[in-house]
Amino acid sequence: MKIEIWSDYVCPFCYIGKKQLENALEKFPQKSIEIEFKSYQLDPNTPLYSDSGKSFYEGIAEKYGGGVEQAKQMMAGIVEQAKTVGLDFNFETMKPTNTFDAHRLTKFAHEHGKSKEVAEKLLYGNFTESEDISDYETLADIAAEAGLNREDTLTTLQDENAYADNVRDDIREAQTLGVTAVPYFVFNRKYALSGAQPQEAFEQALQQIFDEEKSAPQFQDLSAGNDADGACGVDGCEVPEEKE
Repeated sequence: MKIEIWSDYVCPFCYIGKKQLENALEKFPQKSIEIEFKSYQLDPNTPLYSDSGKSFYEGIAEKYGGGVEQAKQMMAGIVEQAKTVGLDFNFETMKPTNTFDAHRLTKFAHEHGKSKEVAEKLLYGNFTESEDISDYETLADIAAEAGLNREDTLTTLQDENAYADNVRDDIREAQTLGVTAVPYFVFNRKYALSGAQPQEAFEQALQQIFDEEKSAPQFQDLSAGNDADGACGVDGCEVPEEKE
């Protein structure tokens, strides 16, 4: 089974939803599952933290109005929801920033088989450790902690074109799938779940797909019993006889 996850590293529900999926997957340890993290940006125009220096709550207040205190009240419920799945969100010190380079890092990590580790460390770094996940040095440190070569990572990130098209391709693909909010989970390109669904919803989806795969018919050649109109093999091509 392949699960594709469209998410953004500044989306709190993306971290919560990821954790719910992981908890559900623990119920199916014997199954072979491939997970691919897909890029999505909630706001591509978000400035780098190094340029704005705004706190998370200041950014929320500016975007939605109502002031910092109202922003804190609005996010309090998300903090409590995160705790139910073992996550600790520190919005007080979080550094809101543009995530394009974090997504480029994920694509680099995917090529080296470390995207799962990097995605987790980016989310943890942003929401719990209050790291600036647009800073190249910070991203290189995260990559090294995930088992990637730090210098290679830093060199890659310093090339602004490296993996940029891969990120944009994911975002365009999300648009063709009708994705308007994240997290967005796609199973075998056949089913989808949107949002930070409860663990039970993921368990039901996984079980349904496993059951369908188990009962699916084996590969069957439907040409049996039919005259071929011609075919070519390693020994040449066989031309069918003309039909009377």
